[in-house]
Order: sequence, then structure tokens, then C-alpha cells
Amino acid sequence: MNTSYDVKFWEIQRRKDRKTLSYLVRWTVARKPKSKSFRTKGLAESFLSDLRQAAKAGEAFDVDTGLPLSMLAAEQPVGPTFLEFARAYVVDRWRTSAARTRETDVYGLLSLVPALVADLPNRPKDSDMREVLRNHALLPEERRAELPRALVPVLSWLERASLPLVDLQDPRVVRTALDAISMTFIGKDAAANTVRRKREVLHHLLELAVEQKELPANPLHSVKWTPPKAVGTIDPRTVVNPEQARALLAAVPAIGRTRGGRLHGMFACMYYAALRPEEAAGLRRQNCHLPEEGWGLLTVEKARPQANKRWTNSGETHDSRGLKHRATDDTREIPIPPVLVAVLQAHIEKYGVAVDGRLFRTSKGQSFSSSAYSGVWQEARRRALTAEQVASPLAARPYDLRHAAVSLWLNAGVPATEVAKRAGHSVDVLLRVYAKCIEGQQARANSKISEALDE
Repeated sequence: MNTSYDVKFWEIQRRKDRKTLSYLVRWTVARKPKSKSFRTKGLAESFLSDLRQAAKAGEAFDVDTGLPLSMLAAEQPVGPTFLEFARAYVVDRWRTSAARTRETDVYGLLSLVPALVADLPNRPKDSDMREVLRNHALLPEERRAELPRALVPVLSWLERASLPLVDLQDPRVVRTALDAISMTFIGKDAAANTVRRKREVLHHLLELAVEQKELPANPLHSVKWTPPKAVGTIDPRTVVNPEQARALLAAVPAIGRTRGGRLHGMFACMYYAALRPEEAAGLRRQNCHLPEEGWGLLTVEKARPQANKRWTNSGETHDSRGLKHRATDDTREIPIPPVLVAVLQAHIEKYGVAVDGRLFRTSKGQSFSSSAYSGVWQEARRRALTAEQVASPLAARPYDLRHAAVSLWLNAGVPATEVAKRAGHSVDVLLRVYAKCIEGQQARANSKISEALDE
């Protein structure tokens, strides 16, 4: 090792041409210039102070790295980098996660990995780094797309620049991570729910690091940070009344050559049985008890959520999964009114069922994409609603049919326990989410208060 005691220091320089890591520490060892950049002035001052103290104590400096021998030993990589551990995190969760959960994990890491890097020369464009991470670096090896030649240097830079995972023990680095998940990819404030989901990804990753002894404790717990408040209740402006729901459903069959007709029953299940779109997509003939008279029964046992092919087990856009928030083989029984029984009977008679018994599919036997059924729904809104209503949040998404169903049941006086059972919610979540959609409570409360005041 080539060492020297000939060391000189310069004042910290602000690098105004850089958006991040813009404080530069400069010094020379054996007249060879050295520098290191930091995100904050405090980090730069701390590093420069360590260098000065080492020189004052008479330590030799390594000519190649520019570091005193004590710091050189500490500078050696300790444990994995953040990128390396992020890869391990994705693989660790892949087998037991649903496709959408896998997508959410990687989406959160697309903000974090490019932020938690050192200031090495030739930083690639953020969009190129996200492309490399999304399509290659953050996927299990057997799922990775071939990396285009132009992006090979991008991955190489990321692997060299990624900060050691242990650096997240520094609260300033943690705040860098939190700042990153609080912004969109174009630099605007991210939606509260987006920030919450990305923070959950970071939290789970750091918990895994603690479990695997890479960190002594989750560093998020030592940082005082308040996330933006997310809306946890249904907006009552989105909820249609029964007359509006009937008008919307009646408009669907006339849309397109067969698409509207094939989707009519699916939308009806979302309104009359409060099915989630993925539950309706997974509904099979054997799940339906459709008597000639009276109420029928749906036994919901599978869902077919949509995701990009890179995230699904099947390699298709839809995976067959168990029900949300339930054990793999659990089911949910939902009594259905005669109007829905009739709709499903007519649908089966006209379109038949798939080989596996699925009711709702395209003319080629495939599950409908979310963009396909959303397009039909928007056309139904234009046909069934006034221009003012179309411009409003009223039934803006097909999912709002489910909200309308649950709100109708609650306002009809169905006990919350029964509503929760049919909708697949816990009672506490049900009442919290639909609190604003329960009509009449304010008037009843006012009446009780008036009676108490008159006593």
C-alpha cells in the first residue's frame, strides 16, 4: 500500500450544477487531488472533520483512495448494498405474493434505489435507471428481460453507486429515502396513498434486514416523519342510487358488437352482489345457484386480478387467486336478489360458459382487461347520466358499483355484521370506510341530542 503524510485540505464547495449530493469535500494526498460529494453540508463537514483529525493525529493516508488508514478499514464494504438487498427482498417475497403485490414492491423500489446512491460520475438518466430496475434488475433471474446493450452501463453504474444498506442507520439517509417516495417520477408531490404504499415497501424491506441481522433495528423508527394523510373513507359523491344504477346497467348491453352484452352480467354482479371486479372475473357456473324463482346464491371462491405478465405466476395477464384477505381455500356466500338471478340466467343462455366454467370472458375466451371494461363503463355513463353527472365523480369507476351496493345494504338497515360478511370486509373496516355513505345518522343523532336538551 502506498501511503503519505503530505495532506492538504480545501474549503467545502457547493456544486450548484447538481440537483443532489451537491457538497464537495476536496483535499490532496501526495499532491494528488481527491474529492467526495455529499447530499448535505452537515455530512460533508463531518467527513472533512474526520480527515482533519486523522491528519492531526499523525495518521498515514492511502495515496490511491485518499483516506487515512483508520478510515480506509471502515470504508470497506460491510454487508450488501441497498440494491443487492432490494433484489433479495423481491425474491424473498415473490413466491407467496400476489402479482399486484409484486408490482407494488418493485414500484416502490423504483423510487428508492436511484435515490440511495453515491455521487459517482456519469450518473444515468433516472428514466433509464427505472427501466433497468423494472424490467431486469428487480426481477427474479428467470423473469428478467434481456438487457439492451445501451442499458448495460446503466446497470453497472447502479451496482457501483448503490449505498451500503448499513448507511440507512444514518437518519439523514433515511430522510433521503422518505423524500424520494414522497415525490412522483416527474418531481411533483405524490398522492397520499402512493406515499403510504411506498413507505410500507421500505418498512417491510428494513424489517427483513433486521430479521437477517443486516441492521440492528429498523431505522424508520428513529425518524420523526409524518406521511401525508390518506383518505380512508368512500366519497359519497361516487355512490349511485338504485335508479341511477339501473339506468347505467341498462345502457351497457348496447355498447359495441358483443362487448357490452358480455359485460352486462359482470357489472350487475358488482352492483347486486358487491363483487370486486377480480371476483366477478373469476365467477364460474358452479359458483352460482340460480333458481327459477326467488333469491339465488353466489359462492365466491376465486378471483382473477389483472397484472402485467412479468408479475403473474401463469405468465398471463390474469392469475387465479384466493379471495382478498382470506385463506387460500376460503369462500364467501352472497345471497343475490331475483333481478341478478335473471341477468345471470340470460347471460349463460346467450353466451354459455368457458371450459373452466367462467361466466365473463371475451368472444375469444379471454378475461376482460381493466381497460376494456372501463371503456365500456365510461360509455355507459355518457349514455345514462346527464352531462353534469358525467363530469362529476358519480360512478366514475366500475368499482363504484360495489360501493353503491354496500352503501345500499347499510342504509336499508342490514346489520353491519351481515353486510361485512357478504362484502368480504371486517366490521370495523366496513364502518370506517363507508361511514360517510350511511344516510340518516345525522338526523337521528340531532333528534337524540334535542331530546336530551329538553329534559
